[in-house]
Amino acid sequence: MPWQHKIQQLIGKPVGISLTNGQGTSGVLCSAQGRKLYVIEYLYQAQFALKQYDYHMIQDINSFPSCYQQQPLY
Repeated sequence: MPWQHKIQQLIGKPVGISLTNGQGTSGVLCSAQGRKLYVIEYLYQAQFALKQYDYHMIQDINSFPSCYQQQPLY
């Protein structure tokens, strides 16, 4: 499924984004408007930034997997 079809179900959720330049980023997908994705990314300490990515920069987008409880190994 092309990544564009996933956008509406991923808004408000943590996502990983593969960029066409081989890099990637992650954050919370805030919205998609005007062929741009808006993502809140963590910078450092208590600072976050709202970044925008043009559709042509994106190769794929995926939601983070669910966490699950593991039994301690001891």
